[in-house]
Amino acid sequence: MASNNTQGRIKRTRKVKILATLGPASNSPEMIEKLLRAGADAFRLNMSHGDHAAHAAAFASIRKIEEKHDRAIAVLCDLQGPKLRVGTFADGEVTIRHGSHFTLDRNPTPGDAARVYLPHPELFRILEKGQRLLVDDGRIRLRVLRASDDEILCSAEVGGVISDRKGVNVPDTIVPVPAMTAKDRRDLAFAIEHGADWIGLSFVQRPEDVAEARRLMGGYGALMAKIEKPSAVRHIDEIIELSDGIMVARGDLGVELDPEQVPPLQKRLVEAARKTGKPVVVATQMLESMIERPTPTRAEVSDVANAVYDGADAVMLSAETAAGDWPEEAVTIMDRIASEVESDETYFKRIHIAETPPDATMADALALSCARIADTLPIDGIIVFTGSGSTARRVARERPKAPMLVLTPSTQTARRLALLWGAHAVQTKDIGSFDGMIAKGKRMALRHGFGGAGSRLITLAGVPFGTPGSTNLIHVVTLSGTELKAAAK
Repeated sequence: MASNNTQGRIKRTRKVKILATLGPASNSPEMIEKLLRAGADAFRLNMSHGDHAAHAAAFASIRKIEEKHDRAIAVLCDLQGPKLRVGTFADGEVTIRHGSHFTLDRNPTPGDAARVYLPHPELFRILEKGQRLLVDDGRIRLRVLRASDDEILCSAEVGGVISDRKGVNVPDTIVPVPAMTAKDRRDLAFAIEHGADWIGLSFVQRPEDVAEARRLMGGYGALMAKIEKPSAVRHIDEIIELSDGIMVARGDLGVELDPEQVPPLQKRLVEAARKTGKPVVVATQMLESMIERPTPTRAEVSDVANAVYDGADAVMLSAETAAGDWPEEAVTIMDRIASEVESDETYFKRIHIAETPPDATMADALALSCARIADTLPIDGIIVFTGSGSTARRVARERPKAPMLVLTPSTQTARRLALLWGAHAVQTKDIGSFDGMIAKGKRMALRHGFGGAGSRLITLAGVPFGTPGSTNLIHVVTLSGTELKAAAK
């Protein structure tokens, strides 16, 4: 990924990152580059849609654009996960009346207004009287009256039109299905083969789901657990511990929870991830109206702004960029909202409402000291030398005011950090001495726009160099005019 190109280099002043989903509206090389220029820092490939050939072409385009602009770009492959769906209807669709009885059974015959096939035998064994079934993203709400091995009799609390193969959500119990299907395993192998930086794990219900995915990943890539089930919320600390980051998938959470429960839960999830120094992405329906319109609603603008004020590492666009009519405009608007929030004089006070106490380690103590120095003195940048990215995550957890330049010999680390708050990651050759570190830090800071003559920078690294987990050095340097002239040559 490393390049000598300086003409097309892109540097953000914004701390929060933007994750844009690619799809039919945005998977051309030209549009991907437009989205990058508009503000996208990372791209999501939704494995629920499209085929491997289309995703492979998107991978190739992203890597060429990455080389052109000398900017590490993360690619997140989002696995579909198991989908629970009803069968088909004789007429394609029926209307379930409010208050009527409706049965889901194991008979594959096309359904009618009284019954439909449910091709998931595991549900018949676990459902109990009083539990809910939510069909078609909660548009139809059924309450279980009686469940047996062959049928589930329900009362329609909210009726409506139901058509073939609509999805079913089961919010009141853990569904005994693995988080990864046979399709997910094939998609995971494809993602690893093509160098995906992040793997999004859908339908996480328990810590064991994350552990299984990690085993299948074989140590490759970073794992992002999507929090979209109430059962996952109940095990959130263990899930975060086993993951490299989490995604707050408000769409599915909003189906299985009462809508008023989602905003406070979002804040708790963001705070829980931040305490561990792991990236947290807020996703789903952020600028939903921009699928069809060139401007968002005021409520959507407030929604994005609130996620930024919460201190999220990244905010995500889904159908807005994948299938919408205004993909570039959606990224531009999200970039403008985030930038405006971060320029608010109360922004840093608000994101520090959440406490992120350091562990009793040298690395955590130095990261905290680094942030305190940056918030006390006029510091133009924080230079972090890291191999795995852990030091950068520790610094980002403190949410310092100064921008962070992360220098790493690992291309994979640089790319993964494209979803970390405040990190501008650059892949560069490793260093072997203290003097080499200082010289390289100054040179790269000047090259990437982190200060000028007279600027003060904080350097954070570990000695001996190249040893994982050895962060034990903090140093403040000042850039000179001579160095500035040398860097310009």
